[in-house]
Amino acid sequence: MNFWVTYPLISHPYNPAFVTNAGLTEFCVAAETAGFSGIGFTDHPVPTDRWLQAGGHDALDPFVALSFCAAVTERIRLIPNILVLPYRNPFLVAKSVATLDALSGGRFTLSVATGYLRGEYSALGVDFDERNELLEEAIDVMKLAWTGDTVTYEGRHFRARGVRMLPRPVADPHPPLWMGGNSTRAIRRAVESCQGWAPFRSAGLGPSVRTASVTSVEDLVPRIELARRHAAEIGRRAPLDICFSAGDHQGGPEGGAARAELQRLAEAGVTWVSVGFDDASTRTRRQVIERARRYADQVLAPLR
Repeated sequence: MNFWVTYPLISHPYNPAFVTNAGLTEFCVAAETAGFSGIGFTDHPVPTDRWLQAGGHDALDPFVALSFCAAVTERIRLIPNILVLPYRNPFLVAKSVATLDALSGGRFTLSVATGYLRGEYSALGVDFDERNELLEEAIDVMKLAWTGDTVTYEGRHFRARGVRMLPRPVADPHPPLWMGGNSTRAIRRAVESCQGWAPFRSAGLGPSVRTASVTSVEDLVPRIELARRHAAEIGRRAPLDICFSAGDHQGGPEGGAARAELQRLAEAGVTWVSVGFDDASTRTRRQVIERARRYADQVLAPLR
């Protein structure tokens, strides 16, 4: 099982210590040194004030932030977690992904989902009711852009004739794609067109997320079984990464409980686990980095 850490800009108001070059690069280097296999950045370009006041969080642009991270690390995987794909033109996303993957030596993983904030969709001029169709078409467009010599595409939302995207990603045939979301539709998408499925722990998020509730390993297991059944039905033989959140654990006296949950996730078939450290807005940069190191030492190291 692999572990990635979410960059600690996960509160509102944000912690200014993590919106500096020094803060970002120090955390990324510390995460790699501590043994995390990846680092994730969330994606909320213009969330609503209502969502922020109800427990939402501020965010950096994931592509820009991951570029800084790529420049100061050598091994850690770069993961937008998750990118709301319908917000953007897929050719532009494909170009950003190809560039980051090439310059990082093939370390990029693209985790995408439809998102759920209607107000954010409205602010960006994107039809919320078309989000599923936009995402599915965008995946087709990106794969063609990454692998085709000359791309001609005629879809409902995107059209292109005789275009080419170079340079290509380092990863062959393209960087791994993870599909986010807890719904049956998201699971089927992941099995049919992606290399991973990334459900999210929905405890405390309420009905606004507009997806099935997954709050525990017990909720996750039947959905993993659904993914396996669908893979068998369509004849998929390639492995499918299962990427889930371990929530917030701080190591120390909670280390044993955290390890027990991670072992249960591994037994269920989870291959990647994300870890977050909340309350970053009230802590110094040094305190947050030390919590991440302690978690890696006390929880992750004994499992390896």
